[in-house]
Amino acid sequence: MIQIFKEAGNANSRNTDYQFWQQDNQPKIILTPDFAAQKLNYIHNNPVEAGIVEKAEEYIYSSARDYYYGKQIGLLQIEFLL
Repeated sequence: MIQIFKEAGNANSRNTDYQFWQQDNQPKIILTPDFAAQKLNYIHNNPVEAGIVEKAEEYIYSSARDYYYGKQIGLLQIEFLL
């Protein structure tokens, strides 16, 4: 596994040794409530896409639970966006 990280690091000009994370993200500015909702739903759906849970609100480490039930029930206090 270390060899894979080393090869990925050597292939990236922004890295000198090892690379573990992908560096191909494209950040976007969130300017509208609709865009914020889209991104929030995308994040909430990640555990479902990964096959960890069947419904987003079942994942205990996600604020999806708070949004689904409409109140603070998760592990961390959040500020509701929508």
